[in-house]
Amino acid sequence: MARIKVIANPVAGRGLCGKLVPQLHEQLDAQGLDYDLVCTSEPGHAAVLAQQALAAGYGTIVAVGGDGTAHEVVNGMLTYSRGDEVGTLATVPVGSGSDFASMLGLPAQLDQACARLARGRTSVVDVGVVTDSQGRSTYFDNTVGIGFDGVVTKEATGVKYLRGMALYLPVVLKTVFLSMKPPHVVIQYGDQRLEQTALMVTVCIGQREGGGFVVAPDARNDDGLFDVCVAANIPKLQILGMIPHFMKGTHVDKKPVTMFRTDRLTVTSEDNLIAHMDGEMLCTAEHFLDFRILPRCLRVVC
Repeated sequence: MARIKVIANPVAGRGLCGKLVPQLHEQLDAQGLDYDLVCTSEPGHAAVLAQQALAAGYGTIVAVGGDGTAHEVVNGMLTYSRGDEVGTLATVPVGSGSDFASMLGLPAQLDQACARLARGRTSVVDVGVVTDSQGRSTYFDNTVGIGFDGVVTKEATGVKYLRGMALYLPVVLKTVFLSMKPPHVVIQYGDQRLEQTALMVTVCIGQREGGGFVVAPDARNDDGLFDVCVAANIPKLQILGMIPHFMKGTHVDKKPVTMFRTDRLTVTSEDNLIAHMDGEMLCTAEHFLDFRILPRCLRVVC
């Protein structure tokens, strides 16, 4: 296997990742892997380290942390290659949501994740690009959520210690009753135009987000298309009734939901667009977002 750079985010998983670094060394050594391990020191550092690793000739970059860590490493890799396939990404999921790792079918157990890395089986997946009104572009590997799930992400940043569904479900309930102000949006894709007050607009490469909400149950990460979920604004009690459906992926045929596939779309609004990308905040006061997909441009260990 090509040289391996392991990038660990010690604050991922509410600090769990930092505690697991000694065990990570043990498991990587047990697999006989030739690797260098470095820990990030601040937000954005993983992207810089990934670019430096590729420039230094490392063939495989391992993101150890959550969805945010993987997001940074993906951005570092594709910024270095200007959107073309370069190197191989592996992930060891130790985060609050780990939805990207779940999409790839990777195990949550440290020993099994390292064994999967040593096995070296790979596939090639899609990546999205989102561009704001200032022309600033960012790569994303899983989802961008505008409206409801953007507000949930914003609220979740202030919660310590909890992970996964234990973190996101209480924040979802708070968002329903206290935080949410649905924007009026115009969505354009192909020759189609959809205008409505939207509870949420989620642009998906993978099937799930938020630690297990199955927003796009039919999504495939290698088909060159986004699966887009648009939920119209509905009364709060009806929102509560929809939450179990989003947890199981059975919402797609319900009346307030519109699903479609496309490789390009724009979302505009006179209201503030609050959005996350891969579980990290994208914006809180944007009015224009453009999305396009890069088909099968990221090689991943699976």
